[in-house]
Amino acid sequence: MNISNPLKSYTQIAAQTAPPGQLILMLFDRTLRALDTALTGFDHTDPRLRNETVHNNLRRAVDIIRLLNHSLNLEKGGELAGTLRRLYFYFENRLVASNMKKNREGVDEVISHMRPLRDAWAEMLSRQGREQPDEMAVA
Repeated sequence: MNISNPLKSYTQIAAQTAPPGQLILMLFDRTLRALDTALTGFDHTDPRLRNETVHNNLRRAVDIIRLLNHSLNLEKGGELAGTLRRLYFYFENRLVASNMKKNREGVDEVISHMRPLRDAWAEMLSRQGREQPDEMAVA
């Protein structure tokens, strides 16, 4: 008998039905969760557990950052999209290097830049939600 994971089911449905802006926020959140989990790996004394935790979560974070990078529309996004593309490439390189060397400096650095990006994105979505009723009233 196969029992489904309710959280996994919820996450899949949320990802399939969320508007594009919310999907980007979900990707930021998932990246930060993977990076935070990778950091816990550096505290493990068992080398196998340390390497697995760090490696698997940094790979997951890199995969999500690549997805964020590929979601950029350079034509419509202009200079901001180009800046984000370069930033995502930088994040990816820092995380790959941290994974290879098993050091946390690159992970800490990426988190310190990713969290403000995530918060700014969430604020932008929040403002859009608050401004929509006003726009409807004006129309």
